[in-house]
Amino acid sequence: MRHRVAGKKLSRSAGQRKALRRNLVTELLRHERIRTTRAKAQAIRGETEKLITMAKRGLVAAEEEPAKEVAARRRAAAQLNDPQMVQKLFDEIAPRYADRPGGYTRLMRLGLRKGDAAELVVLELVEEF
Repeated sequence: MRHRVAGKKLSRSAGQRKALRRNLVTELLRHERIRTTRAKAQAIRGETEKLITMAKRGLVAAEEEPAKEVAARRRAAAQLNDPQMVQKLFDEIAPRYADRPGGYTRLMRLGLRKGDAAELVVLELVEEF
C-alpha cells in the first residue's frame, strides 16, 4: 500500500530525482514553457505552484515586515538552482498572478514520442490578462 507516500519516483535515485525536479522547475520559470513527459510535468507542477504562492505571500508580507520577504526569497533560493530565477519569480512572475487564487500552470498534451511512446506535454505558466 502507498498510503501517505508522496511524489513519483521517476525511475531515479533520490539525488537524481531532486536534481531533475530542481532543474525542471528552474527551466519552467526561465522560459515559462517547457516540453517534457507527462509524468515529469505532473511531478513538478505542484512544486511550481507552491513556489509562486510563496512568492506572492512574501511580497504581500514585505509591506508590513521586510524580513518575511527575505525569508521567502531564501526558501525559494533553496529550491531553485539559479539566483536570477529567484529574482524573476519575485519581481515578474508573482506580481503577474497577484489577483489569481491559484492554477498558475497549464498542461497541454502533444501526443506520443516516437522513440519510446512516452506521452509528451507542454507545461506552461498561464498568461494573465
